[in-house]
Amino acid sequence: MRDVVPEGLLEVGKLGRAHGVRGDLFVDLTTDRTERADVGARLWARGTWYTIERSNRANRRFRVHLTGVDGRTEAEALTGAVLYAEPIDDAEALWIHLIIGADVVETDGTRRGSCVSVIDNPAADLLELDSGALVPATFVTGIDRDADPVVVTIDPPEGLFDLIEG
Repeated sequence: MRDVVPEGLLEVGKLGRAHGVRGDLFVDLTTDRTERADVGARLWARGTWYTIERSNRANRRFRVHLTGVDGRTEAEALTGAVLYAEPIDDAEALWIHLIIGADVVETDGTRRGSCVSVIDNPAADLLELDSGALVPATFVTGIDRDADPVVVTIDPPEGLFDLIEG
């Protein structure tokens, strides 16, 4: 049976293997917000809230100690657990759950369609539009969260949409 994740939480990472005998675990973040692994950060995993008591960077991941996880057996029981957290209130952030279904318009008001998915790409995330167009997230200049639906404004280079329309 799968644990029910409280509404509004975002997936931020995954617990890796246990480290040592005192209950430390490795954390692999799926977000670029490294403060998710800071001391004091609250994370939801397998039906329980945990707070990070200690945290050390270990190459591209973190080694953390969570409240209430005081031995290797307890840590091993959490291995592989998906981590969730409350959204960070950041006006500049582009949250995938807000972008999916959003109207995408150019700065001049030209509507380009709705965002149907966000594709993870090493150079930049790509907004996939219902027309099939792919728009690098680096071209996003604004997001109107108060609009219904949400409106994402882009400033693409000339010719980006020519191949799809032609």
